[in-house]
Amino acid sequence: MFLLILGVGKTCWGVGFLVEPPETAGLALLTSVRDLQHWAWLWIVAGLVTTGAAFVQVGRDWAGFVAALVPPGVWAVSYLTAAVSGEYARGGFVAVWYLTSHVGVIMWAATVPEHSVPPVPRRARKGKVP
Repeated sequence: MFLLILGVGKTCWGVGFLVEPPETAGLALLTSVRDLQHWAWLWIVAGLVTTGAAFVQVGRDWAGFVAALVPPGVWAVSYLTAAVSGEYARGGFVAVWYLTSHVGVIMWAATVPEHSVPPVPRRARKGKVP
């Protein structure tokens, strides 16, 4: 369920960048390569991979957690770079926000055991009663 919620959210966040790009303060590292409408696809693709991973067997959903980490990690690096360079004084705080409320929560969730998932039942052989 966590990956599904996260994936839909990331996809919507990226689509929002396509519909109306946000302010670029603190994102000069990214916008020096491409505009934010191009970077929107990082969020969208990561969101779709994360959403897809929500439907695979627990333990095989690792790609969803990895994909979910990429966009906020990239944004954190950009904001941190902007803070260190003096370009965006608030960048350090925004970077810490991405690293804690996004990256940290995703890394924590990746380690939480799935207690509510019942074990896969063993199939009985024909003619044999378990």
